[in-house]
Amino acid sequence: MIKVLIADDQKLLRQSLKIILGTEKNIEITDAVSNGREVIRSVRDNMPDVILMDIRMPEMDGVQCTKIIKENYPGIRIIILTTFDDDEYVLSALRDGASGYLLKGISMEDLVDAIHKVYNGSAMINADIASKVINLFSQMAKCNLTIHVKAQGISEIGNTEWKVINLVGNGMSNKEIAVELALSEGTIRNYLSTILSKLNLRDRTQLAIWAVQTGNCSERME
Repeated sequence: MIKVLIADDQKLLRQSLKIILGTEKNIEITDAVSNGREVIRSVRDNMPDVILMDIRMPEMDGVQCTKIIKENYPGIRIIILTTFDDDEYVLSALRDGASGYLLKGISMEDLVDAIHKVYNGSAMINADIASKVINLFSQMAKCNLTIHVKAQGISEIGNTEWKVINLVGNGMSNKEIAVELALSEGTIRNYLSTILSKLNLRDRTQLAIWAVQTGNCSERME
């Protein structure tokens, strides 16, 4: 059972998501709240597995809330729900550990699928905005949102680990990486855990951003 917390300042949307997702047999709605401060309180009380996080909320927005949650509860997955014109927030939310970035107009079927994929360790970006996110990633080296990794950690990365990093940076799931490298999904998860530890990164989303911004998603595959 996947425990899901809904955070959106629009009451109608919040309640609609609660009702519809609540009918899914593998999903349990722990709470539905209207701002970031309520998210933090609810997380302490209910410890959800996944948070559906509106990016624009009063008192504390989704970006600030994502940063706080991931710093204190790194195992919680966060899917940012937003509109198409929120570019200014994308890099910050992903940098701080969000596992997904989806438009509010997404179908319920696709949202449920995203919840399951994020819960199982994949990163999810809505197809309609994937190109925008990739373009933003390409600009990261020119802004102050760059993710920094110590040289010592990079020097400890082995050849197969570089291949995994490359494929994560190209948006592939654990299952797809396993097929590409002819390894089991469990082995890929172990590689990812080791890579994140060596590079001192929070999760695969940060790893993907780092790989793109440094060019490591197109190198070291020979």
